[in-house]
Amino acid sequence: MQPTPTHTLAAPPALAPLLARGALGSPRKSRGLRGADFPPPPPGRFARLVLPGVRIDLARLAAYERVCGFPTGEDAVPLTYPHVLGFPLAMRIMSGRDFPLPLLGLVHTSIEITRRRRLPATGEYEITVYVEELAPHRRGTEATVVTEVRDGSEGEGEGGFGGGAGVAWESRSTYLARHGRGEGRRRAAADGIARTAVGGSGTASGDRSGPAQADGGGLEEADGSGTAQAGRSGTASGDRSGAASADRSGWASEGLQAVPGVAEWSLGGDVGRRYGAVSGDRNPIHLHPLGARLFGFPRAIAHGMWTVARCLAEYGTPPAALVRAEFRAPVPLPGTVTYAADAGTWGGFELRSGGVPGPDGEQVRPRVHVSGHVYPLVG
Repeated sequence: MQPTPTHTLAAPPALAPLLARGALGSPRKSRGLRGADFPPPPPGRFARLVLPGVRIDLARLAAYERVCGFPTGEDAVPLTYPHVLGFPLAMRIMSGRDFPLPLLGLVHTSIEITRRRRLPATGEYEITVYVEELAPHRRGTEATVVTEVRDGSEGEGEGGFGGGAGVAWESRSTYLARHGRGEGRRRAAADGIARTAVGGSGTASGDRSGPAQADGGGLEEADGSGTAQAGRSGTASGDRSGAASADRSGWASEGLQAVPGVAEWSLGGDVGRRYGAVSGDRNPIHLHPLGARLFGFPRAIAHGMWTVARCLAEYGTPPAALVRAEFRAPVPLPGTVTYAADAGTWGGFELRSGGVPGPDGEQVRPRVHVSGHVYPLVG
């Protein structure tokens, strides 16, 4: 297998041209996926993009903190902010001609963030983004995109948790492209073997052929609830050995309400526009009802990463932490949602709203929009 090429950038890519390029190329890519077997990676695989010498715009950071509910003026950046720094690089890869999945309609289904040590807002960083793998999914194809932030430190992380090669922060985001598939692809997904590693050093495990969760794609199950993604919960492995297993019993996603909501949030219709302005993610489904209707949504929907950031701003995170979150159903704007959390039981949080009848016809089960876990990392 050919080595993954590395391209070093002199400046962050401009997002507007990338989004336009991705939109224009999406119809061609969608046609190529109709009834196709698992799309192979291009020759030489995808490039790793590296952006050195990154310094944080403090005014933009403060605006992000205000939109997401984080306290402003603290020395360390919020746990979710490096995702914003890496977003232009990810868009350059996913809008490229060689990336086989269409950018339009691509659904952010989950994210896993590992922070080994806090990142000072005044620091200088190197950001690396690459596609780790393509994987079959029962509703199409899923890509795993990795973002790494290096701070130049080779030592131990906070709490004794080591970080290799200066990686202070990293994330793995999964993005799903929905499409039909050929007979060979169906067999491969059933067997759980058609996975194609396309870059990076990580090794993924488990098959994502189960039901999807979605921040914006409406991939909830017919009863209005999501189904937890296999292979993303339980005890972390490898360098994530500090994470503990989680017992989800009694939570709304399991059809129960034993854990009460902590707060009720009223979300304005401008949440998507405000987050888009500070993050650069100006997907039309988040900005205005007219843009959302083009993709089948009656109203604009909140960014999945905003929902996670807002929950973590309320929940809090230790200096060294592993966070896993799954996007289950879109959050319509404007709207009212309930934030639920229990750090003592299983270290998790949920954002939910409304309710649908439970299996017994009497119990009311809220619709879960996002669910996540927070684990402290220990040596």
